[in-house]
Amino acid sequence: MVEATVEIETYRELVTLRNGIQVLLRPMASDDCQTLVDLFATATDEDVRYLRDNIRDPAVARGWCDNLDYERVFPLMAVIEERAAGQATLHFGCGPERHCGKVRIFVARDFRRRGLGSRMLNALIDVARGHGLQFLMAEVVSDQASVIRTFMHAGFKLCFTLQDAFMLPTGETRGVATLKLCLRPPCDEFGMPTEE
Repeated sequence: MVEATVEIETYRELVTLRNGIQVLLRPMASDDCQTLVDLFATATDEDVRYLRDNIRDPAVARGWCDNLDYERVFPLMAVIEERAAGQATLHFGCGPERHCGKVRIFVARDFRRRGLGSRMLNALIDVARGHGLQFLMAEVVSDQASVIRTFMHAGFKLCFTLQDAFMLPTGETRGVATLKLCLRPPCDEFGMPTEE
């Protein structure tokens, strides 16, 4: 687990995937723009239809790199030498949602089903715990059953599915599954852990 005293700017973890390949998990840096553009160039039409941002537009990656703010969003890169195999983000809540975070993950097609998404998700969970968050949330288009399973395997629970909350480029709508992970047990009025 990442301790709260560890600066996320210096976070590093070397993970070994199921096929033996080693991947470095590290924070995205301002000079990762081209690496990010190259990663998102691997996105298929199917991938793009389920994403919130037009990741094929290099200006999107440039904007993310130019506006890094680790107190607002912690972007985690999965890199092998100079190539990015994935990117995941932990979005910190603010105001009345300051105890919550939201997570998103993108993995290059040739690195899927190797455990990379799960390893990145576990890294974000550790970072969130280290920063005292109480909950993590994820919103996944309900068509993406394998992504939902990945979150549930990591301990997330399906809260609800909001029908027709996501519109595809074609104008068709899909449901959005909202999943939640409690990072610390709920407490009673005396601060004692209670059963969920």
